[in-house]
Amino acid sequence: MSGQPVVLERVTTPRGELALRRVGEHFEIISNGTFLMDTRSGRSERLLVTAATSRHPSPERVLIAGLGVGFSLLAALADDRATRVVVVEVESVLVAWHGTHLAPLTSTAFADPRAEIVMADLLDHLRSTDERYDVICLDIDNGPDWTVTAANRALYDAAGTALLASRLASGGVLSVWSAARSPAYEAVLAESFERVETERVEIARGEPDIVMVGIGPRGVRRRDDNHDCS
Repeated sequence: MSGQPVVLERVTTPRGELALRRVGEHFEIISNGTFLMDTRSGRSERLLVTAATSRHPSPERVLIAGLGVGFSLLAALADDRATRVVVVEVESVLVAWHGTHLAPLTSTAFADPRAEIVMADLLDHLRSTDERYDVICLDIDNGPDWTVTAANRALYDAAGTALLASRLASGGVLSVWSAARSPAYEAVLAESFERVETERVEIARGEPDIVMVGIGPRGVRRRDDNHDCS
């Protein structure tokens, strides 16, 4: 089933305009006129999680940065090893859509006792918490080289990447979604992680989606030495 896009809601936030529209049976999220994501497939959003959890022996504590349409949250909760899944999302209207238009997709995830939604800017959250995660999955904006919101660029520079790494337990894994390959960002990741690997998801048109994975944050204390805030 297909058709012309129908805007269901359009909201102005401090970061600009956010719109939810429906095309046939699918939903799309548009930020400042730029397509962000939809409910058609979710392969790369799921890979964002599984690429990280498959590289960790015990991914109990998972942080997902960016709720989106919920595919990453669903993938994290599908792993029985996960005991705590925190989603950090800055847009309250997006969370609200999961209680209305997107509820058929994610209502079970929101009801899962392991899941927690934190309404906050990601950088603010990382700076204010002492919690250490086993896995962090970053899916904010369109990746390091194509940010719709200018403030999000700070997530992908050397300081932002080091902050992400510092919130991982020893042996932790960071995965990052990108709309295209970014050798420059891979180099930034290499400054904060022992190993950097990439996976790709082919799409019908254009460059493949990319998931970059940083494994083993440099200079992080052993997990036993960290605060356990779970």
